[in-house]
Amino acid sequence: MGNDALLSIIHEARMQFLHSLGYTEMNMDGTGLIMADVAIEFKAEAFYGDNLFVSVTASDFTRAGFDLVYLLEKQQDNNTVTIAIAKTGMVCFDYTAKKIAALPQNALAKLQQA
Repeated sequence: MGNDALLSIIHEARMQFLHSLGYTEMNMDGTGLIMADVAIEFKAEAFYGDNLFVSVTASDFTRAGFDLVYLLEKQQDNNTVTIAIAKTGMVCFDYTAKKIAALPQNALAKLQQA
């Protein structure tokens, strides 16, 4: 699996995670989100056709953002194999004013409980 494929998978996982909380990247309790950074640590190989399981959790909250951490796994020979661990730094952004915004308190509460 290439970097581009993994980035696409974690993007989709992020979209589904946000959706599960009632949010989108463009509207999280009135503010948008921008991915400020990404880090990927590859642990094992994955190939086209492998069924991957992705877990997402939020952590490291700041005044204007938080991290999303992703665990990508697959089943192989009756074992769970970690394929990759990734992290995206998410920053709250007011697209109308074109500036960083505060993390809404309601969103913070939901993210901490997810």
